Amino acid sequence: MKQELAAVCKSLHLAHVMEAYETIPFNDRTEFLLGVLQAELRGRETSRIQRLMKKARFPQMKTLDGYDFTTVTFPIHCSREYLTDLTFLERKENVMMLGKVGTGKTHFATALGVEACRRGYEVRFFRVHDLVAMLQEKYRTGTLNRFLRELQKADLLILDEMGFVPFHKDGAELLFHVISECYEQRSVIVTSNLEFGQWNTVFGDARLTAALVDRLVHHAHVLAFTGESYRLQHALSGAKPS
Repeated sequence: MKQELAAVCKSLHLAHVMEAYETIPFNDRTEFLLGVLQAELRGRETSRIQRLMKKARFPQMKTLDGYDFTTVTFPIHCSREYLTDLTFLERKENVMMLGKVGTGKTHFATALGVEACRRGYEVRFFRVHDLVAMLQEKYRTGTLNRFLRELQKADLLILDEMGFVPFHKDGAELLFHVISECYEQRSVIVTSNLEFGQWNTVFGDARLTAALVDRLVHHAHVLAFTGESYRLQHALSGAKPS
């Protein structure tokens, strides 16, 4: 009987019934059937979130639990709740996180991305230099358009560590194209240890840099991260960073 039930569930694409039906409490058949279907829905939701997390490719799983916001300066029309509630994502606004290395920018950006996945949004996370290298490779192999179409499915694009490595002109232009395609279509979060005025040292072209910054900061919230590096503080204290 159990094998027959498994076969029926497989035919109906009920992937989570078999693991749950024996543990469902009930008083009558209707309550049992409802419990089984609710378990299937919960299982599907969990699987969907797991798929979104995997596609996002976060380097580490980070959450907002216990995050220290004391070193983050929010602009006038943006609050901590505005970002953590993902209102910016609903409105297709960008978030720029600027500050010294180790001040929690990547943690905050990742945590927002994780929360977005939990709420059913498609997210893609890239270290900027990795994305540029990937764009150049896709261009060389003739698969760039396919890759760009995949990026366009995302609701949120997270670009981490803008400014750590200068780009070749071709790479800078490809990155500019990606960001331009996001303009007013999806949200972008950028973390950088450089102020906007220094981005020309990364892109090597003043006009390209100005155009890119213009697209990013329009409909954007610019956050300033101050204080000392968390990693340095933990190293000096002998504690293990989270």
